[in-house]
Amino acid sequence: MKIEVMTLFPEIVTAALGLSIPMRAQAAGVLLLKTCQLRDFAADKHGTVDDKPHGGGPGMILRVDIADRAFRSLDRHHQAHRVMLTPSGEQLNQPMLEKLAKYDRIIILCGRYEGFDARIDKYIDQKISVGPYVLSGGEPAAIILVDAISRLLPGVLGNEASLVEETHTDSRQEYPQYTRPDEYDGQSVPPILKTGHHQQIEDWRRAQQSPLN
Repeated sequence: MKIEVMTLFPEIVTAALGLSIPMRAQAAGVLLLKTCQLRDFAADKHGTVDDKPHGGGPGMILRVDIADRAFRSLDRHHQAHRVMLTPSGEQLNQPMLEKLAKYDRIIILCGRYEGFDARIDKYIDQKISVGPYVLSGGEPAAIILVDAISRLLPGVLGNEASLVEETHTDSRQEYPQYTRPDEYDGQSVPPILKTGHHQQIEDWRRAQQSPLN
């Protein structure tokens, strides 16, 4: 899979995604991660990519011509799946991630300032939100999205069973887990987990899970 992140701060994205699971995915050759500096598509020497909103209001808006030029440069024939990260997008969840992980190529547009010119909608395929809150920009959201997708790529996780038991894959909270020491500060590991009876342990774990809201 190839993922390209369009951003004003590529160093934030590359630094965070050069570690852990995303790094493993890139090293294994199943993920090619690139960043694109939006200022490269500005028409002036100052690298201006935003402007004041028509009709007044606070903040600055990412210009439609900048976004269009960037998309044309990376994906002239619109073959990639184009994602805009915005609080108004569809809430990210595991089923959505599983669908995204099936694409060969994804381009992610990160916003800054007050938001996007509404005409940019014409050039994207999907709006995604990572939560009902406002971030200073789309870069942290892009990091979350790429990290979550990279876990689903073939051969990235050392234990494929992790994908089966992963939190949220069956719409239930993850069961509580324990390791050594068996006793600590008045708290003990539940005895059932040390019996070796796998079916009983599985039943116990299932009973500890509660449905997600």
